[in-house]
Amino acid sequence: MLDWQSGDGGACLVTSAVCGVPADQVSAADLHVAWERIADAVRRLHEVPVSQCPFRRGLEAMVGVARDVVSRDAVNREFLPVDQQQTSTVELLDRLARQVPRRREQEAADTVVCHGDLCLPNIVLDPQTLDVSGFVDLGRLGLADRHADLALLLANARETRVDEGQARAADMAFAERYGIALDHDRLRFYLGLDPLTWG
Repeated sequence: MLDWQSGDGGACLVTSAVCGVPADQVSAADLHVAWERIADAVRRLHEVPVSQCPFRRGLEAMVGVARDVVSRDAVNREFLPVDQQQTSTVELLDRLARQVPRRREQEAADTVVCHGDLCLPNIVLDPQTLDVSGFVDLGRLGLADRHADLALLLANARETRVDEGQARAADMAFAERYGIALDHDRLRFYLGLDPLTWG
């Protein structure tokens, strides 16, 4: 992101091209090599001073989006975890809504600049060095709980792992490199909320 401009005619986010390949297009071995570098890049994004980010995509905003999408029956069920695809989206949202007061407190104590759709296709790697070249698809960038980003990234990366043991090891390696004790309840909450916001 280079600049943000707004005026009477609307708003404009100015970005530059990011050279490289999406992280979901590299081999599992290369992703393993790049994993700590991805953790470093995500941490640096989350360390951007919140005062420098004019966008908000916090819990209240995203729950509002989810209510709208669910009310229009526009949720793409393929985005839901398999065990939730047969559950009413109204029920799924009601379950999440009961947690909102607690999640609101957590977000207030841990607001960072979030990517908003932090998954492997939106992380660009240099194919030679496997360093992170940058992030793309920043349409949902804004201030939010860091676990909103981490939930999506870790879940998406799990799809590349051969088994649960490897997935857990990768999650732990990421958390250690990033410098965080993962809150699995928060991860589950944001992983449940995100699919209800697309539609």
